[in-house]
Order: sequence, then structure tokens, then C-alpha cells
Amino acid sequence: INNAFSEYVGSNIFKIVGFETQNTILGRYKYNGREKIVCACEDFTDNEHVLYEFENLALSTNPDKKIETELKDIIEVIEESKMINTVETKEKFWDMFIIDSLIGNTDRHNGNWGFLLNKNTGKAEFSPIYDCGSCLNPMLEDEEIEKMNETELKNLAINCYSCLKENGKKIHYMTYIKQKENEECNHAIKRLFANIDIDEINKFIDNIECMSNIRKEFYKKMIEQRYEVLKKVYESIK
Repeated sequence: INNAFSEYVGSNIFKIVGFETQNTILGRYKYNGREKIVCACEDFTDNEHVLYEFENLALSTNPDKKIETELKDIIEVIEESKMINTVETKEKFWDMFIIDSLIGNTDRHNGNWGFLLNKNTGKAEFSPIYDCGSCLNPMLEDEEIEKMNETELKNLAINCYSCLKENGKKIHYMTYIKQKENEECNHAIKRLFANIDIDEINKFIDNIECMSNIRKEFYKKMIEQRYEVLKKVYESIK
């Protein structure tokens, strides 16, 4: 329902943190006599580069195995593929995971992240971040948000799941990060945390003209709750 806002805010938070990201613009669009808020997303491919999504990389690496969102399988593809830089890709994958946890992205599946493939050289580099439309609870209307108390808001922020799975179960972002058992995930927090400028994120949200104050406050509270978890983990491992 509100995924135009989710796409715009999610993409720009990635950009604030320092990622290469698709450019997005919020606008008003009239359709069948009704006005809608929409998000235009710039195409970052060109005549030389095409988007090569991870699901295609997985298929080319092992055509006989269907790779879904089991974490072990994804890491295995990254380590086995000859097309990409394994070390760099792992780092960017975990960096993406951390910011997805901050914005509550529940749908980072294998078809909405990938690589820019140079058609002339065959070289593949991690693509700009795109498709953040499932972050920040897009199905919640302002009227529903307004009825939520502080405890309900906190629970909603913390109890957020990635579509990545470990042993067949979806990963609970905050629990996974707090356990600190994955060193690559820990390193991503060390790399990124200083770049997460919560004041700049809040200022960005406040300056969105076509968004209600109810939704602005909701987004800021969701992000603040998750930021505090990342902060505690960072301070314990830095």
C-alpha cells in the first residue's frame, strides 16, 4: 500500500550510509481520476552493463541445484563462482544485510540484488542497491499506526525477519545480530556503524513533503529501535 515510501526511504538510507544505490524520486501520479504517491526508480544499467541478478549467478554456478534463500547455499555460490570477487562480494552482502536489518527489509530475495555485468569484458561487480519496497512495514496504514502504543511499536521494530533462512527458518534480524556468532556479520557492523548517521536519517525523513507526520514518526521510531541494537553490538565488538 505504501511501498512507494518504503522504496524511497529505504534506498536513500542505503545512500546515506554510503552505498551505491538506485536514484529515486517521489511524485504524484494521476491515474483514472485518482492521485497516487509513486516512486520513480532510475535505471542504472547502460549500453555496456546489464543487471545480472544473484539468482542467475546461482543458476550459472550450479545448474542442477535450485538455490533459494538458505544462507549456506547463498554463501556457497559466492565462494564457488568464477565471475565475481568472492571477498568483496561477501563483504557487500553482509553490509547489505546490516542495513536491511536497520530498515526492516523482509524481502531481500535472490531476484532483487545482484551484479552489473560488463557485456564486453564479462566482469561482474556488485550492483547498486535496488528494490527496497518491502521495508518499513508498507502494508500499515496511518490509521493503524496511530492506534499503536510504544510497546507495540517496539515489538514491531524488533520482531522483524529477513527472508534469508538458516536451517530452513527465516533469520530474525536482531536476534541473529545480537548473538554475534557470525564473524562476517560482526565485521560488517564494525565497517558500517560509524556511517549510520541517525540524525541525518531523521532529517531526511522529516523533509519528505508528501508523507504524513504520523508515518514520519513511525519510521523514525522503527529505525531508532534497531539502531540501538546495532549500537550495543558494535560497542561490544569494536
